[in-house]
Amino acid sequence: MLTLSSPHTVGQNSVSKMMFTLLAALVPGLAALIYYFSWGYLINLLLASATVLAVEAGLLALRKRPVGFFLRDGSALVTAALLACALPPLAPWWVTVLGAALAILFGKQLFGGLGQNPFNPAMVSYALLLVSLPVLMTTRWANVEQPSSFMTSLMVIFGDPGLVLDGLTGATPLDYYKLNIGRLTASELTANPLFGPLGSVGWAQVNLAFLAGGVLLLVRRVISWHIPVALLGTLGFMALFFSADADVHVPLSLHLFAGSTMLAAFFIATDPVSAATSNRGKLYYAAGIGLLIYLIRTWGNYPDATAFAVLLMNFAAPLIDHYTRPRVYGQNKPIKGFKADD
Repeated sequence: MLTLSSPHTVGQNSVSKMMFTLLAALVPGLAALIYYFSWGYLINLLLASATVLAVEAGLLALRKRPVGFFLRDGSALVTAALLACALPPLAPWWVTVLGAALAILFGKQLFGGLGQNPFNPAMVSYALLLVSLPVLMTTRWANVEQPSSFMTSLMVIFGDPGLVLDGLTGATPLDYYKLNIGRLTASELTANPLFGPLGSVGWAQVNLAFLAGGVLLLVRRVISWHIPVALLGTLGFMALFFSADADVHVPLSLHLFAGSTMLAAFFIATDPVSAATSNRGKLYYAAGIGLLIYLIRTWGNYPDATAFAVLLMNFAAPLIDHYTRPRVYGQNKPIKGFKADD
């Protein structure tokens, strides 16, 4: 007789299934980025995907781990896709390649691989690039008024010396609004072609596309509602009650529908490895991200702030989990904090 140990039930979700569902959910947002801005996003995705697979395969081989087994789980491709969506679409090719390599090396394999990384790998890479290459990371955003074709994007990314970037690149709505607050009124700011009914032209549609992908993840139960709702709710609350005067602060519509807000809420902050794990902990964790995004956008030097907000709360996730552990079956109260005999 065959004897099996418990548990005897097996969940429907595997790592690879979750990762490829995430990739499928990213498609609407990626398609919107390409349509409204540049084919550079697709080129970055291809560069990042090839790099993460090559670097991960090399590091796994050095660690004497089964290369094929770990590459098939799709986690490296998710990192590549998130990084490609976050990077400027017209950045030089080597920025994307460097970022993808940094994500796998310093964001994942340095800590032992999938399931052991305390920080979101894509955000580790993005933050390192932003601090190290601030000019390239802030001046190569595609101009929504003149979306670049595939060939133009290819020439810009691979450094055609005869190509003039004026007109192809431009400031993001968050950049433009923040830099001109105090100098122009809200009505003058929003008269710029960058802005539309939902706050920003192009970026609003991109965020709605990522929102649609996020709904798919919720329906498929790849993620729970706690992190997206707490993050968007906190960011919305802060913007609504502390940025009511659009002449002084970035308005609510831009906070929610410009930059990487929806990408962060549904795809980045929900990383199951680096996020808090208990349901109550997820609420605190995501609320912290929403609060930090608002604070950094309002008073910091970085207009978007998603990467730094997520990484700071990744630091706090283990502590949040420790103090929000659910009640153990058979005990009257949940265990909170350290005991004298711990």
